[in-house]
Amino acid sequence: MTTLFISDLHLDETRPDITRAFFHFLQTTALKAKSLYILGDFFEGWIGDDDTSDLIQSVKSALATLKKRGVAIFIMHGNRDFLIGSSFCSEVGATLLPDPSVISLCGEPTLLMHGDSLCTDDHAYMQFRTMTRDPVWQHEALSKSLEERRAIAQHMRMASNEANSNKAEDIMDVNADAVSNIMQQHHCTRLIHGHTHRPYRHQLTISHQKAERIVLGDWDSKLWYLEASDNSLILQSKPL
Repeated sequence: MTTLFISDLHLDETRPDITRAFFHFLQTTALKAKSLYILGDFFEGWIGDDDTSDLIQSVKSALATLKKRGVAIFIMHGNRDFLIGSSFCSEVGATLLPDPSVISLCGEPTLLMHGDSLCTDDHAYMQFRTMTRDPVWQHEALSKSLEERRAIAQHMRMASNEANSNKAEDIMDVNADAVSNIMQQHHCTRLIHGHTHRPYRHQLTISHQKAERIVLGDWDSKLWYLEASDNSLILQSKPL
């Protein structure tokens, strides 16, 4: 059986085509898998586990069905949905993974990350990340009403999109030293991450050893997933 990795679906009411593609993926490809790893930015935004929008309810139902069919589900925070909590994961039967996490894949220790923490050249974003990962900041944010949180999330998305449009492309990619350092720290020669929307399999040399960095793609005009079996890793894309 296979292990599947996806990220950066950015599920949102404004893109029902992506939601439909995700549900079809769950009912076909994922149903044949042993486990499904969702490595961040599953949703375009997350304002708390108490949000009961139609989109979220439908996603909960689809994931819970997959879990009941025997597929293990793992979810990691991204930069858009870092407020996903234990209540949501409990409802769908998923395990919330810390970022980073190490798993055994094809007999090799493999580092899993969302990838935003590797973009260390983007100093403004790294400051924002530090602020929003602070438990005090998160507690204060979640104590606001749903309406207030929706307004704040909308403002933050607009500000992020505007800021990114003015940034150089290279600072929004991962920093090579950050990649090397964290792979050495966790004694891994394989890294799987998303975030950058630049799907590719990068061959590296770290501490005189061959290594690989696999970047997952975002779901926009295509869906992307990494399929791992006992002896192969295949980065796949299909029309949405």
